[in-house]
Amino acid sequence: MNHSAKPNEPAFHRVSKSINKPLTIWGVERRLFFLAVIMGAATFNFFASLWSGLLMFAGLYGFARWATGADPHPANPSQLRQVPKPL
Repeated sequence: MNHSAKPNEPAFHRVSKSINKPLTIWGVERRLFFLAVIMGAATFNFFASLWSGLLMFAGLYGFARWATGADPHPANPSQLRQVPKPL
């Protein structure tokens, strides 16, 4: 324990860059990307039409791209306000 620190002074800890990287595929959050792929494949199987599967994937991918960009909680911690953790 560091005895030279003041009791009310916030403690900041360094974190590896790889932990703070957003997990995206083609600029889309990975869960939304896989949802778009699975729904596109399901649409292809249900309608037996490549165009319907591609259209469903493209529509869901576009929505996922918008949703990832409009996320109110950014994955980049440098955009967040640093709040000290209580001891």
